[in-house]
Amino acid sequence: MKHPVRRLKRGGVSYVKWGYIFIIPFFAAYLFFTLVPQLMTIYNSLFENYRDGLNQVGPNFVGLKNYKTLFSPDNSGSIGFLKYFGNTMILWILGAVPQILVALLLAVFFTSYRLRIKAQPFFKTVIYLPNLIMASAFSMLFFTLFSNVGPINQLIVQMGWADVKIDFFASTITVRGLIALMNFLMWFGNTTILLMAGIMGIDQSLFESATIDGAGPLQVFFKVTLPLLMPILIYVVITALIGGLQMFDVPQILTNGIGMPDRTSTTMVMYLNNYLSTSKNFGMAGAVSVVLFLVSAGLSVFVYGTLTKRSRED
Repeated sequence: MKHPVRRLKRGGVSYVKWGYIFIIPFFAAYLFFTLVPQLMTIYNSLFENYRDGLNQVGPNFVGLKNYKTLFSPDNSGSIGFLKYFGNTMILWILGAVPQILVALLLAVFFTSYRLRIKAQPFFKTVIYLPNLIMASAFSMLFFTLFSNVGPINQLIVQMGWADVKIDFFASTITVRGLIALMNFLMWFGNTTILLMAGIMGIDQSLFESATIDGAGPLQVFFKVTLPLLMPILIYVVITALIGGLQMFDVPQILTNGIGMPDRTSTTMVMYLNNYLSTSKNFGMAGAVSVVLFLVSAGLSVFVYGTLTKRSRED
């Protein structure tokens, strides 16, 4: 005869009850500092509320007018939201794809049971150090290095690689390349450590069994390491995607907030910040935030579904 499951008690204390009590602070913080602001953002996106000189217009309820305006062509015939979303995705792909590939390669290298690399804590510290530098300081450093009077231009002229100084901030390719390079340098160390932790959590006997069965290094990686690492890899890709869509500080400081040249490095959050800081159009800023949230959620679900399907197949 089976006995009913009893709650774990000691001295009349219900530990199940205390478990719920301990998680109340998290849900309270989420409710007041995340969920309520999100709902207020959706609410404010339905209103006309902006500054016109010294006059405050609104708040006046306009329904979905802000969303319609968001996807309407401007005087040049282009849709600003789509243009800046495209800029953001290009910058994310240029920085995140090499970041994940290099981090995966380094993680496999440092955790190889064959190579048995020594001084792993030292290497972890070194590759993580760029992540400790503030993005604003990193951006100012790159701006100084690649400016017209910076050391990079002086080196190029002195070495005879060019007759005149190169204006790195006048070309779309170089500006996007610098932004992608900075994002890569700042985050590949963090990604490497996460992937290393995932690989180290895999039972080493699986690698040894695969090797005994005659599997080569590439077969071990694609048939053993990658399928078992997929949960961590999904987390890394989704967080990198969300962080890329929220890219702001690096391009904002490097291009002095104007997204030069010709707004080709203006990201979605820079576009959002323009409504908040310049025009004080809080209704449009709310609409941009809501659409950005929906895009982030949709892409995250797509990536999660695609990678988990691949994981199930493997």
